[in-house]
Amino acid sequence: MLLARVCLEVEDQMIDGLVAGRLWSAAERRVDKAGKSYTVARLRVTGVDVDGVLVNLIAFDPRVCELLHEAQEGEAVSVSGALTPKVWTDKQGNTKPALDMVVHRVLMVRPD
Repeated sequence: MLLARVCLEVEDQMIDGLVAGRLWSAAERRVDKAGKSYTVARLRVTGVDVDGVLVNLIAFDPRVCELLHEAQEGEAVSVSGALTPKVWTDKQGNTKPALDMVVHRVLMVRPD
């Protein structure tokens, strides 16, 4: 499910979105030049087209980073945060949609 709800904040020119999909790549911890850690990961959202849409995730909040690291590749995850639409070109020259998201919240449902 892609974008259960999308709101455009006119003042900030930012799209706030909720995206549900499967973790495509495991979360990776990185450190910026100032020595602060952050996390990156990728989410694959199906149902939009045959290939799905890739969402590039980045998180700075320590708790959000921790939750992303707890998720396993292929696990269902919902994330919310600031979205930026992108387009990329594959090796055959076809353009594909993608999204970049600064993650503010993570939701994972696991059986007890």
